[in-house]
Amino acid sequence: MLGVIGIIISLGLLMYLAYRGWSVIILAPILALLAAAFAIFDGGSVHLLATYTESFMVNLANYVKNYFPIFLLGALFGKVMDDSGAAKSIAVFISDKIGKGKEIWAVVLSCAIITYGGVSLFVAAFAIYPIGAALFKEADIPKRLLPPAIALGAFTFTMTAIPGTPQIQNAIPMKYFGTDAFAAPILGVVAAVIMLFGGMFWLTSRLSKARALGEGYGEHGDSHLHGTDTTNLPSFTVSILPILFVLVGNFILSKQVFPNIDAAYLETDYKTTLTAVLGSWSLIVSLIIGVLLAIGLNYKRFDDILRCLREGVQGSFLAIMNTASEVGYGNVIKGLAAFSIVAAGMTSISANPLVGEAISSSVLAGITGSASGGLSIALETFSETFMARAAEQGISPEVLHRVASVACGGLDTLPHNGAVITLLGITGMTHKQCYANIGMCTVVIPTIAVIAIIILGSFGVV
Repeated sequence: MLGVIGIIISLGLLMYLAYRGWSVIILAPILALLAAAFAIFDGGSVHLLATYTESFMVNLANYVKNYFPIFLLGALFGKVMDDSGAAKSIAVFISDKIGKGKEIWAVVLSCAIITYGGVSLFVAAFAIYPIGAALFKEADIPKRLLPPAIALGAFTFTMTAIPGTPQIQNAIPMKYFGTDAFAAPILGVVAAVIMLFGGMFWLTSRLSKARALGEGYGEHGDSHLHGTDTTNLPSFTVSILPILFVLVGNFILSKQVFPNIDAAYLETDYKTTLTAVLGSWSLIVSLIIGVLLAIGLNYKRFDDILRCLREGVQGSFLAIMNTASEVGYGNVIKGLAAFSIVAAGMTSISANPLVGEAISSSVLAGITGSASGGLSIALETFSETFMARAAEQGISPEVLHRVASVACGGLDTLPHNGAVITLLGITGMTHKQCYANIGMCTVVIPTIAVIAIIILGSFGVV
């Protein structure tokens, strides 16, 4: 019983202190060892130093080994697209074309396009905020709806659902299920449609209600924002080309090129298979092409290309270490005897492996405050169980991939989530002002999308 109490206290402190701004890199090992200490008092044969060096650090290092190239290249691509003005150019183009009266659509679609192309969620928030604030202020739309609009475009369907998205949440399942980034395209599109139009219905209905009450943009101390200087931005065509190359390149490499190469050496020399690495290889090469193309097309627009690349590299370190620390934490927790009670509960709720997978991915993402961290822990712990059950029921590994990916993007954005806290900081808003609408767009509606694709996937839709 003490072991279970220790896990609950440890998880509660992780959520609370992360919400209060503490670094997860510091919190994760300390709170993992706190849970381990409770297990010792409960009679478990746990050794604290060994738990730290042989469990926490080993799993942290394995995560870095598996995913650092994607984090690094994604951060570089996002930084290059930001510094070159390409991300802002896409946002300006969309807002101009959509026109007045559709400012929320402009913000959501701007975020969606650049994140679907591989730009990180944080870069999207920084790039779109000044443009969105100017649009909302001119149209007298309450500013409290701007963070939910950015979150809807950047934190939901382009992160987990649309086939081919290079975001890490779509890359992680490839390792466990032998799939690629385009797994279960029909289910992905269905989930994306539910999230996009469900979120837009919610935001537009909130806008109508606010206007009926006479609420406008409000006073927010951001008079210094006047949109974006468009005099030196690249054209929309030049800006969108790197994104298209990432998406098209990923598709061609994963479907046509790598599947047809002779890769027998992988089994003999590296103890792996082409199926296990195909998705990662395709994504890595396509991101390299995207980074090089973005630099080549916009070289003269960079103030200092070396500084841009250096900052992109540095940004990738913090991103992957935050997530890897959460993965290390989760693996310590799952190794404790008391966790078997939690695991049994999550896997026995339903005989349908899609239900158990969705619950474990979503719950662990909520606990860690990280979609990628929770997803990694869930699949590392339960993927073999889910694969075996799916095989018995004739469910495709592609369906497992898509359900896991979409499910991790639900409870991850609870109030303590780092992306939510960062978004509110960028926009100068508070949880009290915005979180109800953020939660509806990034927690409630994505959960509805997960339920929908579980039902479809159970009937063989891929």
